[in-house]
Amino acid sequence: MHLRYPPQLPITDRKDEIVAAIDDHQVVVLAGETGSGKSTQLPKMCLELGLGDEGLIGHTQPRRLAARTVAERVAEELGTTVGELVGYTVRFTDRVGEQTLVKVMTDGILLTEIQRDPLLRRYSTLIVDEAHERSLNIDFILGYLKQLLPRRPDLKLVITSATIDTARFAAHFGDAPVIEVSGRTYPVEVRYRPLVDPDQSLERDQTEAVCEAVEELRAEGPGDVLVFLSGEREIHDTADALRALDLPGTELLPLYARLSAAEQHRVFQPHAGRRIVLATNVAETSLTVPGIRYVVDAGTARVSRYNRRTKVQRLPIEPVSQAAANQRAGRCGRVAPGICIRLYAEDDFEARPPFTEPEILRTNLASVILQMESLGLGEVAEFPFLDPPDARSVKDGVTLLEELGALAPGEQSGRRLTRLGRRLAQLPVDPRLGRMVLEADRHGCVREVLVIAAALSIQDPRERPPGKQQVADQHHARFTDPDSDFLSLLNLWHHLRERQRELSSNQFRRLCRDEFLNHLRIREWMDIYSQLRQVAGGLGVRLGTPSWWRPTASGHAPWPASSRSGSSVPARTWSSAPTASRHGTPGAAR
Repeated sequence: MHLRYPPQLPITDRKDEIVAAIDDHQVVVLAGETGSGKSTQLPKMCLELGLGDEGLIGHTQPRRLAARTVAERVAEELGTTVGELVGYTVRFTDRVGEQTLVKVMTDGILLTEIQRDPLLRRYSTLIVDEAHERSLNIDFILGYLKQLLPRRPDLKLVITSATIDTARFAAHFGDAPVIEVSGRTYPVEVRYRPLVDPDQSLERDQTEAVCEAVEELRAEGPGDVLVFLSGEREIHDTADALRALDLPGTELLPLYARLSAAEQHRVFQPHAGRRIVLATNVAETSLTVPGIRYVVDAGTARVSRYNRRTKVQRLPIEPVSQAAANQRAGRCGRVAPGICIRLYAEDDFEARPPFTEPEILRTNLASVILQMESLGLGEVAEFPFLDPPDARSVKDGVTLLEELGALAPGEQSGRRLTRLGRRLAQLPVDPRLGRMVLEADRHGCVREVLVIAAALSIQDPRERPPGKQQVADQHHARFTDPDSDFLSLLNLWHHLRERQRELSSNQFRRLCRDEFLNHLRIREWMDIYSQLRQVAGGLGVRLGTPSWWRPTASGHAPWPASSRSGSSVPARTWSSAPTASRHGTPGAAR
């Protein structure tokens, strides 16, 4: 195998030093900004050391998009195809073959493998990429590996991070060596254009401000623009506004996690003219969009946050930290001097927290506690997390698991996982949703509850675009059940499954668009249902007979009162089930 390293990547200049450090130490921390080449070149350096001959080189990424693109890039540089020497595994997709030496995966996939193989015997090396994001999965993996490494002295660990807080990672693993690699090669000018400017009596909405920023950057010369927004809806609204400007020679591309792989890959393809990429924070650190000269930063992101008072995990839009804002600005200094326009004031930036708060400090810990009990890792308070969670959050998680019957009630030191808890730990959803599935087995309605649990694990697939809310509501009203929102979801599900059988893929996609339904979320809904059905079947959960939904002449049917009354699960029982989020569930691959 002939290994070549692109000379234009900053990491290439430090290759010999990095290879020597990995060879001499069990743990190495590599600090470098996104774009330095660490994600694509580290697996090759491990291959150069012969580590692929001793076991798999595992490479974790926080997002599915990054896992796929890194695997494809490394495979291309090695002159092979994905599934041969280099493969990847993400939720619902496994492209790993018998010859694979480098396996790129989401961190959730690695957590799932830990449950099956606590010693991770298949791996000779693990590369934990983008550790500075401090997701729940990353913190759990780092804590677990700290305990595992003394038992696996042959296992190499490489942790990569942006150039922030790397000393904490090194200290966590016994003062591991830190190697810093530069990433930005050109200066970036930062301009502040706040939405509200009292000095100029200026007040704009975000979409208007993005359009003005794009016009300002067009006057600076050629080059692609990367716009950071907080979510899919903001991306679509902004795209509509930019199309209305009818910018000559300009291509608009969205980039967010739920896009299909083909649509995501469009941002990496060669193009003519100017390209404007509208992205969520998926483009902040996980991957490098090529050719970016300018950045427009709205300064916000959706952040998973648990409210202890209401017991609800939410996704509010919040200002990003200084570190995240600097990561965004750094995206435009790769190919030439760049310009970053921030749609907020400089004093606003200075008042923001230096780093993003770790997810473990802002999430429901029931899933963490359940997985730790399942793996026999002991108490949360004694687990070597980088940032131990708040005692009140631990208590809330324990209380919830006791209420669900997953933990035997009693003193904290004497609690044990119940038989139901062991089954619950194997379901890749929030424990509250998993408990619904297991309870449904007693009532003979597993098929229907699987549909509902899968629906509650994603964002609502029903859309209400601005200016078309009334038309969208009329379409959605066909599936509404007057007694239960859950039964409304079932009506929608059966309509979609029936139409999917009748239509081609393109026709079904058009149907979703015409009926104001998000095709990508519907596909995710169906994928999660299939996964839950498979796992539940392995646990001995019986699907039962097909549901008693029947379409009417209008193509849909509310659940008849007579049918509901014949069910062993009343509608009001389903209506009182807890609202849950898929976020903050270790083991659920993102």
